Amino acid sequence: MDSYLHQIWQSLLQTGWLEAIAVVSGIASVWYSRREHVLVYPVGLVNTLIYIWLSIEGQLLGEASVNLYYTIVSIYGWIAWTRKDAQRQTILHIRHATRQEQLRHIGFFLLCFILIYACLAWLKKGFAPGAIPWADALASASAYTGMWLMARKKVESWYWWILTDIVSVPLYLAKGYAFTGVYYLILLFMAVAGLIEWQRKARPLEHD
Repeated sequence: MDSYLHQIWQSLLQTGWLEAIAVVSGIASVWYSRREHVLVYPVGLVNTLIYIWLSIEGQLLGEASVNLYYTIVSIYGWIAWTRKDAQRQTILHIRHATRQEQLRHIGFFLLCFILIYACLAWLKKGFAPGAIPWADALASASAYTGMWLMARKKVESWYWWILTDIVSVPLYLAKGYAFTGVYYLILLFMAVAGLIEWQRKARPLEHD
């Protein structure tokens, strides 16, 4: 245990400035999302663009695709969160997903997992021998789901973020990105806090 902690500490000391910027901007982005502040998106774009590069470098191709997806959905979310009606009131509000929506979310997650796992298993054979298909696909698929629900201000997005963070901690530590592993551990606690806060703010359930 001591040797493992020592290894993590040594990796932290060797953290590059690019990874450090990504971690700081990522934590700031989650803090803004918890507060329902639109800065979640421009700050988050700094994080996602850097992690596209880092994920490709570490052969975490599923995570690279996630961050590309984050970048695209962040632009959509930025627009959706700032839309206002004729009275200059925000159109999108924090709400719980309906049961029918939850079933669609699970279906979306399973589809993403199967597709990402299949792609990574194929890539592992000839192009990315260091890939970890099942873990990368699990973290990626849950993140795909959480990001979309966040853009729609659904409380359930935080459950998917919690799953993403739980899987990502050991995944990045195994790849030598200790700072990012600790970062996801911090995000895990922030996601739990975000879930509690959004549950408090949520408007009555929509039946659409």
